[in-house]
Amino acid sequence: MKTKYKFLLLVVLAITVSCSDYLDVNDNPNSPSADDVTPDLILAGAMSNTYRTQARSMNRLGNVMMNNWGANVNSYTGGFAEEFSLAINNNFYNDIFTGLYRGTYNFQAIIDYEGDAYNNHKAISKIMKSFYMQYVVDLYGDVPYFEAHQGIKNLTPAYDNDRVVYEELYKQVTEAIDLINAADANTIPVGSEDIIFNGSMSSWIAFGNSLRLRILLRQTIDAESGDAESLAFITSKFPDLQTVGFLNNNAAINPGYSNGSTAQQNPFYNLFGFSNNETTSTGYNFYRASKYAVDFLTNTGDDRLNRLYDKADDGSGVVVGHEQGADSDNSPAGLSPLGEGVLINSAQDGYVMTAAESLLMQSEAQLKGYIPGDPKASFEAAVTASFQLLGADESGYDTDGLPAGIGWTGTPSDQFEAIMRQKWIATNGVNAIESYIEFTRTGFPDDIPLALTAQSSTRPKRLMYPSDEYISNSANVPAQVSADVFATGPFWAQ
Repeated sequence: MKTKYKFLLLVVLAITVSCSDYLDVNDNPNSPSADDVTPDLILAGAMSNTYRTQARSMNRLGNVMMNNWGANVNSYTGGFAEEFSLAINNNFYNDIFTGLYRGTYNFQAIIDYEGDAYNNHKAISKIMKSFYMQYVVDLYGDVPYFEAHQGIKNLTPAYDNDRVVYEELYKQVTEAIDLINAADANTIPVGSEDIIFNGSMSSWIAFGNSLRLRILLRQTIDAESGDAESLAFITSKFPDLQTVGFLNNNAAINPGYSNGSTAQQNPFYNLFGFSNNETTSTGYNFYRASKYAVDFLTNTGDDRLNRLYDKADDGSGVVVGHEQGADSDNSPAGLSPLGEGVLINSAQDGYVMTAAESLLMQSEAQLKGYIPGDPKASFEAAVTASFQLLGADESGYDTDGLPAGIGWTGTPSDQFEAIMRQKWIATNGVNAIESYIEFTRTGFPDDIPLALTAQSSTRPKRLMYPSDEYISNSANVPAQVSADVFATGPFWAQ
């Protein structure tokens, strides 16, 4: 892991900035050493840098794999060739692995800061590190954890069992909640350096509890299928969640995004939308609605269609999608770019976790009896939250009148399928990696087609370890071939 860790000391120093100038580069030769950098100076940069990976590479992968996005084959050739064909190799989205380890290292730097004065900052960092390390496990399986994040002290960390890491993540989030509750007059308050909740520690408790819920829910299918270890773990932990509330609003991140420069833009808007002077980016010109998503939303009368995607680029005045894998000879002349519900402006918020995602998790846990509450009420609140986030019109969308598996009708199995379907819609364009992981866990939505050019009958259950791991950490990285990621997933997907 030398590639990821040899310069991480410089990364920590580079993000010692205030919220207002978080993207400025400090070239002062008299800048402080790492030992002098306090957690309040690291936190904003750690959050924004890690979110960048979530908003870009992770979101892109999820949107393609879950058939939300197609390609502008009328103007570009060869786009999404690997994704559509499912040609998974050691370079396929390897920046997810690298980006998440770099980002979580900086949270670890805060956690390791000496003394108790910054315990609230440490608690936030424990939650954020666990949030992103869960994604590392979900996308790769066994990963470095206990020997990771040590910088130059250990450039070749051992790989740990994914189940063990999951249990540790739950423990770390619980410790974070306890730290927040134990804060006293000597605890330094968190302020504007918290670019997600602006120092609201009650919000961090709710977010942390929602993360604990997600960690447990990932294991429920495995537990319900007879895995004794998963069953014992979730049975012992679900009662913990009832002592505090859950996130019911958006965990929005915004360190001061603006159109001042391309570096200061919201990273999603910059890559998939427009430059800081509002000229279209290559991404905006390339990414298009998928035919599957457009057809589904149209057929269910869902106005989120018109916020997720714009009208087709041929002036036809309607939303048109690209069938993944089809070439220009077999595609409409006009295709729809991404819409104004996800591409607002350079200063728009990013979303680490949305209210809709949290509410849908609550609905699932309530439906299955893991936590008390009304699963239908949580489901309906989630759908409303999704419409509100996109600025869509919900007035004609009646979840009671929709078919089983989409609205709240039918059997409990149908209702569970509806939760997964609405999660697919709610994460479209926003945090689609979540619906891809949930598809791996549940198999829903179960009718999402593969691209016409797919060379496999199934989607990969995880990603391959990056090639640089086999160069710099060859003694520890598990041996792996492409077929492995189609055959086995993380422990909860076995």
